[in-house]
Amino acid sequence: MAVQVNPQFVEDLQHYGAEDVAKCYQCGSCTAVCPFAQDPFLFPRRSMHQLQMGLTDRLRSSLEPWLCYYCGECSEQCPRGAEPGETMMSLRRWLTSQYDFTGLSKMFYRSWKAEITAMVIVAILTAVGFLYLGFNYGGGDISIYDGPRAFLPVHSIHIFDWIMGTTLGLLLGLNSVRMWHFTMRGKQRPQVSLGSYIRFLPVLVTHFFTQKRYRECDDRRPWAIHLVLMLSYVTMLVLIMFFLRDMQYGPEIRWVHAFGYIATIGLIVTGIIAFRGRLQKSIPARKYSHESDWIFLSLLLFVSITGIVQHLLHRLGMPAAANITYIVHLMGVVPMLTLEVPFSKWSHMAYRPLAMYFASLQQEAYATKEAKAIAKTAGLQPTA
Repeated sequence: MAVQVNPQFVEDLQHYGAEDVAKCYQCGSCTAVCPFAQDPFLFPRRSMHQLQMGLTDRLRSSLEPWLCYYCGECSEQCPRGAEPGETMMSLRRWLTSQYDFTGLSKMFYRSWKAEITAMVIVAILTAVGFLYLGFNYGGGDISIYDGPRAFLPVHSIHIFDWIMGTTLGLLLGLNSVRMWHFTMRGKQRPQVSLGSYIRFLPVLVTHFFTQKRYRECDDRRPWAIHLVLMLSYVTMLVLIMFFLRDMQYGPEIRWVHAFGYIATIGLIVTGIIAFRGRLQKSIPARKYSHESDWIFLSLLLFVSITGIVQHLLHRLGMPAAANITYIVHLMGVVPMLTLEVPFSKWSHMAYRPLAMYFASLQQEAYATKEAKAIAKTAGLQPTA
């Protein structure tokens, strides 16, 4: 089969945040200093070479951009200033657009205006929809926050959450299947048994919740910040999907609220730290920022702050203000969950653990294949 080459790929990747790729002359310093580069995954050098050659099919089937945690050592040691760490980040954005069957991810990453426009449209529709729900199917009185005559009935919000969560799961699930097809299927890939897929599942779960490989970088602070952010987000998602009625209850404080407070504080603090880090460009991974990075952080802080304000207004006995703030909060939540999670920055929380899972499967399969080849060769050697 002929190898397809895209000579415009380097230029195209600039839309995804690539920096100075042409400066790379393949010295291999980046791979030599990378703590994660090991056979058969030799990055960033191989990815940089494939990018310069325009080998889009090979990059689409590669897990290597996801195995990079952007410690920044490769960029610091590069004698040409080619920024391999940022290039790997841009490749992750590009891969996200390749996994997405809808084309929305590609449109968002290539145009921040398109992403913001889509979010504004969804936010407006969200406000109109919930106002219509409140006045026609809810209590009809915006000054009533909870109880049987609540303006926004809990059961209706709960049904909406589950519909949105199911849709989100399906979109991200389909894109994950496409990732599996690109990276695990093909004549060049070793066969992986069903038993191996099952046996290595703990790798997927562990890396989803902890991103533990990230802490192997010399500076563990980014890993700690990411861990708090991830656990806070998952905690809030679980509370909203399964304990919404208890979360809406008030003005008394219940046990779920304590977890909500901790998770909200975690989201706000880590969001501010990340925002400040990008402004100060304090570490290599924050030296460059794509538009999607700012949109992600701004939306995260907006949702976290409006959520806690809405909660406090309810507890302070201001139901009308609480209802209005709740709708404003949902105007951020719905675009974040329906657009950011499956099509933009948030989708990385699924693809990176999957990449670690698939990489473990490939490493075992390659090792098994190599051992069989050695044994076969040894068996064919003539005896003395």
